Amino acid sequence: MRALAEDDVTRARQDRLLGILARDGSWATAATLADALGVTPRSIRSYVTAVNARVVPGGSAIESGPQGYRAGAEAGAALRAGAGGESGTPRDRLHRVVRSLLDAPDGVDVHETAERLHVSTATVDADLARVRALLGGTELTLERSADRARLRGTEMAQRRLLSRLAHDEMDAGSFDLGALRRTLGEGSVGAQAFGPFKTDLVAELGALGYFVNEIGISDVVMHIAIAADRVARDRGLEGGASAERPAQSEVGEIIARLAVRHLGVELGPGDRQHLATLVLTRVVAPGAGDPVDDARARLEPDVEKAVREVVERAAGQFLVDIAHEDFILRLALHVQNLLHRSREQAWSRNPLTRSLKSTYPMIFEVAVYIASGLNESLGIPLLDDEIAYIAMHVGGRLERSRQADQLLTATIVCPGYYELHELLRSSVDRSLGQAIEVTGVETRVDPDWGSIDTDLVLTTIDPAVAGDRIVRIQPFLTESDVERVQAAAGRIRRARRLARLRTELERYFDPHAFVHGLEPGEDAAIRRLGSLLVARGVIDDDYVERALQREQLSSTAFTEALAVPHAMGMTATRTEIAIGIADPSIPWGEGRVQVVALVAFSETDREAFQTVFEQFVEVFSERESVQRIVRRATDFAGFLDELVAVIDG
Repeated sequence: MRALAEDDVTRARQDRLLGILARDGSWATAATLADALGVTPRSIRSYVTAVNARVVPGGSAIESGPQGYRAGAEAGAALRAGAGGESGTPRDRLHRVVRSLLDAPDGVDVHETAERLHVSTATVDADLARVRALLGGTELTLERSADRARLRGTEMAQRRLLSRLAHDEMDAGSFDLGALRRTLGEGSVGAQAFGPFKTDLVAELGALGYFVNEIGISDVVMHIAIAADRVARDRGLEGGASAERPAQSEVGEIIARLAVRHLGVELGPGDRQHLATLVLTRVVAPGAGDPVDDARARLEPDVEKAVREVVERAAGQFLVDIAHEDFILRLALHVQNLLHRSREQAWSRNPLTRSLKSTYPMIFEVAVYIASGLNESLGIPLLDDEIAYIAMHVGGRLERSRQADQLLTATIVCPGYYELHELLRSSVDRSLGQAIEVTGVETRVDPDWGSIDTDLVLTTIDPAVAGDRIVRIQPFLTESDVERVQAAAGRIRRARRLARLRTELERYFDPHAFVHGLEPGEDAAIRRLGSLLVARGVIDDDYVERALQREQLSSTAFTEALAVPHAMGMTATRTEIAIGIADPSIPWGEGRVQVVALVAFSETDREAFQTVFEQFVEVFSERESVQRIVRRATDFAGFLDELVAVIDG
């Protein structure tokens, strides 16, 4: 059994290696990848060989070169190959055993199962032990009597187990037809649910005036596929409740009609009502034209009250502009659906969770705060995928309320000739209006370059001075011009953000709050760094405990190298950051990190929270920067020197 576990760990590390390279799309050294996975560079080389063996001879899932490794053209095929199929991997065999148990109400014979899988009886016994571990929290039990094994539990609980297997076949929340077939079996009627069924379902829901959440629709179609497969095996749900809302009946009729048309399966009342509830609570939202009063009429008063209170607290705590009526009502409708899903343990996966967390840590942190408040008031469990949906609501609100002063100003230098300068300004406004604001146009052939004080200068003539803010463009704007201006604007924004970060960080670091060499374990790292700040009178022991509690809500590993543990309340006597360097990397949440920054914020530095938090994460999202800092930061002076050097570029 130990060997099987080691095989699973090795395969999981190979998949994670491939996933890291596929997401980044750039070169990475063996040493860098070894740090990310917590193995040796030699292991990385063996993993690369194994991953490339998954694809056809001559194919390349991972390319090798002088700069290290990067994802090749067949990386996606290798990920799918690693996810299962009939490869005989321990995970695949485990899933096949579970499928056999689910398909056999009277149980399976251990010896016959071993013969069918071409393994020993002892191996199947070990797999059954792993099945028992897999059943935690599913309301299912595994019974063993002599040579027979049987699953006991409700049909709904068995479907949840199938859903868990399907998600286990996926990578980072993505969904594909192959994963569904591996879960339900190649002959499954449910595997046909993708394609025409989904297209017609989305079209009919749209015709009813609903917005359809495409991020979650595949997850719901997976449940429809599971239901169709179980009904085809005479394992339908019991009849639905007598009190059915009009919307449930309407959506249920659509699903039933499409199931007959595309799948040849007739769903009973229980399945129609269950699947309609899933659709209504997971993937649809009211149309944009719905009046506020209509939206409120669909809300339970307790839900609206809880959402309103926690949103108003979050707006004050983080100084974010989210306390708007439309935002509160839409989020409340989402939370009400979430509450219904939680009662059925019907969680929604979100394939954007990881990218939202690493790219928008501040928005994700606001979402964690809101989710924590909802947990306290409504008892909704906290899952990262569900928190990510709240983060999408928050991000959408903040994007809509972003102020115009975030635009960069620009001056166009274009010597006057007929209306040429007017045409150019019109082209710039049309192509770049969301990134820059033209505040002046110079039509002289010899402008006073020194007096132009806008963020950018877009000139059709050679400038008398040089600078990063000056961009040479053509009189008739080209696509290349647009790209160069956008790139220059991006560099200026980043430089300003990092300059602000450098100023803030130099205030908040202290050589007495630095550790090189952290022991594994989130609790141990947080307590060690916390003790340094407690000794300096920055925080008390209660802050450390609350930082530990925050870690339990959602991992603060915002990138694959950096964790930023903190308490949600800003109760420090002053803002300070304790830094811990882990070399090699240490486990943290579901990944590994090399830098831990325990942040203590004070009430007086509330506005600095966003700058420090988000931009600090940005610095450590670049693998090369992390490696440079970690390798050379053997003491505090070295850490600060390298951090400043990275920030300054």
